[in-house]
Amino acid sequence: MLNRHQDDTGSYPVEPDNVHLARARQLVAGARRIVVLTGAGVSQESGVPTFRGAEGLWRRFRPEELATPQAFARDPRLVWEWYGERREMVAACRPNAAHHALARLASSRSGSGPDGRTATLVTQNVDGLHLAAARALAHGADDAIPTAARPIELHGSLFRTRCTGCGERRESHERVDASATGTLPHCARCGQLLRPDVVWFGEMLDEPTLSAAVDAAGAADVCLVVGTSAVVYPAAALAQHAVAAGSAVIEVNPEATPLTAAATISLRATATAAIPALVGELAEHAGE
Repeated sequence: MLNRHQDDTGSYPVEPDNVHLARARQLVAGARRIVVLTGAGVSQESGVPTFRGAEGLWRRFRPEELATPQAFARDPRLVWEWYGERREMVAACRPNAAHHALARLASSRSGSGPDGRTATLVTQNVDGLHLAAARALAHGADDAIPTAARPIELHGSLFRTRCTGCGERRESHERVDASATGTLPHCARCGQLLRPDVVWFGEMLDEPTLSAAVDAAGAADVCLVVGTSAVVYPAAALAQHAVAAGSAVIEVNPEATPLTAAATISLRATATAAIPALVGELAEHAGE
């Protein structure tokens, strides 16, 4: 375990320690299989409020009042009104340097090269910013986004809908008219009410999505954990699964978390300060 140093104020610096950063870069550069697990902290610097921060969105409402299947069944208009506001807020945000660096890393490690190197991106976030970064890398052409650069979105996406009838999922960026129940979005296929394609409290994660994330964590040589509190399960168990499988774990977070004690290296820094420095050059020169 590497030492972690505090500054004279007793708090950790925003910039990563150079010695620890150099060691982390060596681990990433030497890894054949990388899994990246991200949480709300990676998007906070894009202006997306965190759920658990002092200004988090959950402070405005009790979660059980809106983010549950029961709440949607009871008052879909109110739930859609809240999610519509969230979509508009997040739609104004843009991927930051960490999102872009991770998109380049994942795209550069498609597994198709002679060394078969891969980097799988798994996120708890529903803001769609990882996909937006991948889309920017492909110059806006969705069919040009490498499969490897598409994130595994454990908790779904604000910008997808799911039909409550036939279950069809579809990307959706349209403004939601929640002025009345009749104006809410309905399925073009079966006519039933659409809901946000996010995992609500009391719901199970999508099994194929979770299985893909578990497989990636179990096979990784390096597990990079960025901006996550490591308290939300089952997502928090993925890093523990990687540890149990022998993976080196690199944590990037300004604050200590329950994962810190098990981490090989903890970089006390923000995502935008640490991630481009950690993986940026590696991604740029991959395959040369």
